[in-house]
Amino acid sequence: MSSVAACKSSSLEDVLSDSELSPARRLRRAASIELKALFRLAGPAIVAYLLNNVVSTSTQIFCGHLGNLQLAAASLANGGIQLFAFGVLLGMASAVETLCGQAYGAEKPELLGLYAQRSAVLLTATGVLITILYLFSKPILTLLGESPEIASAAALFVYGLIPQIFAYAANFPIQKFLQAQSIVAPSAYISLAAFGLHLVLSWLAIYRLGWGLLGGSLVLSFSWWAITSAQFVYIVMSPRCRETWTGFSPQAFCKLGRFAKTSAASAVMLCLDVWYYQSLVLVAGLLQNSEIALASLAICTTISGWVFTVSMGFNAAASVRVSNELGAGHPQSASFAVWTVTLLSLAIAMVFAVVVMASRHVISYAFTGGTTVATAVSELSPFLAVTILLNGIQPVLCGVAVGCGWQAFVAYVNVGCYYVVGLPLGCILGFKFEQGVKVINY
Repeated sequence: MSSVAACKSSSLEDVLSDSELSPARRLRRAASIELKALFRLAGPAIVAYLLNNVVSTSTQIFCGHLGNLQLAAASLANGGIQLFAFGVLLGMASAVETLCGQAYGAEKPELLGLYAQRSAVLLTATGVLITILYLFSKPILTLLGESPEIASAAALFVYGLIPQIFAYAANFPIQKFLQAQSIVAPSAYISLAAFGLHLVLSWLAIYRLGWGLLGGSLVLSFSWWAITSAQFVYIVMSPRCRETWTGFSPQAFCKLGRFAKTSAASAVMLCLDVWYYQSLVLVAGLLQNSEIALASLAICTTISGWVFTVSMGFNAAASVRVSNELGAGHPQSASFAVWTVTLLSLAIAMVFAVVVMASRHVISYAFTGGTTVATAVSELSPFLAVTILLNGIQPVLCGVAVGCGWQAFVAYVNVGCYYVVGLPLGCILGFKFEQGVKVINY
């Protein structure tokens, strides 16, 4: 039986449908099967996501040890400008997650490579438009009220991230293509190797050669291209992708309008989520003592991002499990997978929240030596712990929605929660009642 055909058989569905088993035994057996499947998918995915996140975080740390201005600039560039590209492109690529996952479950392997190529074409075209935004990042940041000093430094960092845009455009469809086939371990190994290379090159460019912020962002772009190139080589060379990757096809340029519509719905879903945090960074830059506000917010959002990355691993696992099972016609298995992955991710988030509270007085020193920033981070930690708990659930449920193709529904929910309630309330409390960055973010 081929790997695609093997996806069709589901011992989980058999167990859930076995009326001869008692409910307790049925639950134990089903949980054992599902947990093994989830950890097999989520484990390597979490490692890959964490390493990719740490690649960006390490650049922020390197720049942070140059001074508070450099930390604020790198944070603003990463959280205020680069996150825009990340949200748009990753959101558009989540259409591949839905389509490839369901095609794989329905035993239509030839469609996976075609969907990935169409997505890469659309994302590259979108990347050209985003490049224009990057080139005008300094006047945009100044127009939004950031100080000229921070805006200039952040713009310098952003210029070095332009090649990263097109690495994203190629990497995200490749990543979803592999995940739909439950191929996740190679990405983890590739990310580990890229992380080691990134640390060496960052130290060399920022400190040894003295290239500062620009050197850090150029190395970050190079590292993402290294990850993307290695993943593509794996697809071309691996026998595991023989049925799903048959080479480049001119059909990738056909039916782009229909595919763009699906991608746009996916992009809106994620962008409304990602841009919310981007808006928080921009708003924090308007507070009094903006350097301290941005630096402390950057540290907290980075820590939250690490935990969020773990949840994103379960997001990927949930999306693959749900889309594969729905494509194979196994609704009970899809439903059981939703409950299992949600409870598991929440339990892990609770552990992280406890760790954050226990280390709240010292955790900031990994990023900067400033005692003022350390005090601000300590005050934000209780709010950070609550955010971590919520982030243990939200990404997983988004993964379920992607697996089902419900991106538009998630977009409506995000608009209401983030932009109708969260952001206006945070701004009122932060500015009018002078509660500072803690209420703006949390």
